[in-house]
Amino acid sequence: MKKYPIFFRVSAALALIGLVLAVYLLWARPAQLHWGATEEEIQRPMPGDELDPTPTFLATRAITIAGTPEEIWPWLVQMGYGRAGFYGYDILENLGSPRGLRSADTILPEFQDFEVGDIVPISPVSEELFYAIQPQRYLIWKGQFAGHPGGFIWALYPLDKTHTRLVSRIRWSHHWTMPATAFLDVFTDFADHLAVRKVLMGVRDRVEGRVEPMAQANAEFAVYVAAFLVFLVSLVLLLVRALTWRRWLAGLAAGAAWLITWYAPIPFWAGAALELLVIWGLFQSFRGLSEQKLPRTAPPENELALR
Repeated sequence: MKKYPIFFRVSAALALIGLVLAVYLLWARPAQLHWGATEEEIQRPMPGDELDPTPTFLATRAITIAGTPEEIWPWLVQMGYGRAGFYGYDILENLGSPRGLRSADTILPEFQDFEVGDIVPISPVSEELFYAIQPQRYLIWKGQFAGHPGGFIWALYPLDKTHTRLVSRIRWSHHWTMPATAFLDVFTDFADHLAVRKVLMGVRDRVEGRVEPMAQANAEFAVYVAAFLVFLVSLVLLLVRALTWRRWLAGLAAGAAWLITWYAPIPFWAGAALELLVIWGLFQSFRGLSEQKLPRTAPPENELALR
């Protein structure tokens, strides 16, 4: 097997990253930015749009809930780190919270009365502010960057007497001149929809009287993490092992599986099965300590004499 110089292996890894990134930008990103939302909801002006008139990240997502705005509102206003949580992936979002790891599954009276300007803790190291509060209609969290701080909007639109659309809109701009913040922005660009989608479903489930077992949410989160790590491992293997088309295609399969697991509308168990298949393919492609088969050697003459 030919041992390609590191330049070719790096080029192959970069080509793989470029191809996966292109698929993300052309297919996955547009889909995840509008998860669950109708065209009317995407185009409709919402309170808080003025916080960043020309955002580089603009996501409108929505879900239908069997409940009235009055029933949904208390779940929205009490969200926050160290408060009711976010009803999503608690193992990450509530890690270290003084109220424990599990998001609330009841209304908490002590977190129902807030005013414009009050702090909304997002994590142990970040927070936003209440920019606007219109009970049973919308609430807006505002970032704390100067200029265009961006906003996180939660709005309620009744469909009929028993059903309401919960619409989430996020608008902000990447901070490319701030390296630490830019890294977080890029991570958010790729992973934000996983959290927001889960929050929307978490609110819906609580209003409708059911709460997903924490073990199930943890398993789902583990599958998402594993999908990304498997893709990273495939890139590392391309760099440190001899380059072949089979191995490059195995890396491409890992990248495709990551995109499908994160962005396609499939259940998490299907994503888990897909990842197991990719891991098996990578093992088959990269297994073995030797990069080539050893040539067969003739047996010694005394061995021939004994036959």
